[in-house]
Amino acid sequence: MFVLLNLLVASVMVAVTFSVHFAGLVGLTALLRHPRVHPGKHSSTLMQGVSILAVVFSLFALHSVQIWLYAFVYMALGELHQVETALYFSTSTFTTVGFGDVVLSHEWRLLGVAESINGFLLISWSTAFLVSLTARVRAFEEKIEGNDA
Repeated sequence: MFVLLNLLVASVMVAVTFSVHFAGLVGLTALLRHPRVHPGKHSSTLMQGVSILAVVFSLFALHSVQIWLYAFVYMALGELHQVETALYFSTSTFTTVGFGDVVLSHEWRLLGVAESINGFLLISWSTAFLVSLTARVRAFEEKIEGNDA
């Protein structure tokens, strides 16, 4: 019985966190495509750098929201009773560090495993997004350098 309940809760959490992540990446993409006025080459490069930094902080914020969501679920299930403990467990699980000093009961431990897989995929998705963004910035820099010749 608990296996099916674990799978149900895990499936809902994966759907919620993937939706949050997708919405966040769509929002970031929209913000990055918003037209800006760049009077000079150095200003454009500086703005691109600021944009990348903003994306990194935004990705961190997205992951923080997802970690908090899992922490609230653990508390709602009665597995972890303190916010700090729930956040600590959720963060170490989401990032796949898994220290092991805080553990879930036998009944809910599959949910913890699902969070690990979920976190791994979401962090990988963020990494791919960031790599894609920096590749576009590099292409932009090459375009500027080519125009100087």
